[in-house]
Amino acid sequence: MGTVTIGVSIAVPEPHGSRLQQLRAGFGDAAAHGIPTHVTLLPPTEVDDADLPAIEAHLSEVAAAGRPFPMRLSGTGTFRPLSPVVFIRVVEGAEACTWLQKQVRDASGPVARELQFPYHPHVTVAHGIEEAAMDRAFEELADYEAEWPCTGFALYEQGADGVWRKLREFPFGTAVVPPQAGPVDRGSVSAH
Repeated sequence: MGTVTIGVSIAVPEPHGSRLQQLRAGFGDAAAHGIPTHVTLLPPTEVDDADLPAIEAHLSEVAAAGRPFPMRLSGTGTFRPLSPVVFIRVVEGAEACTWLQKQVRDASGPVARELQFPYHPHVTVAHGIEEAAMDRAFEELADYEAEWPCTGFALYEQGADGVWRKLREFPFGTAVVPPQAGPVDRGSVSAH
């Protein structure tokens, strides 16, 4: 038994994901090709590999309680000087992302953890590169726009080569409802 580094995120779909990944590489971010374009729900977290089944069960429950929501990216932001990051802003869907990441990291779950910084949903387009390249990323993507319906999230594992690979997708609202033993009494539930 050993440990693995996992992360949970919402993938930015095509064609947006590849385009942003290429732009990130073009700004000189060497990590760009090893990190699929995403909005983080659980940052890199080291866990025992024996805990993966419990983590997957937990993520299935979180996804079952979630519902699709619109995601829209617009313009740039930065965490500088606190952290050397330039990002695309999540301008629609941020509240849903915030709710999801709280559920993923819930104290009663298998990946409970505190964050180094307050949660702020975003899509990183430059990290830890020279200041001039960070400025270029911030300026060149200032008018960037993308939107899509977010229908779930995924669990990723970081390989020994530093590359993040998807282990499993978790679509929203796919809970299997057990069969009922008999007729369901709906009581005074009204259709109004």
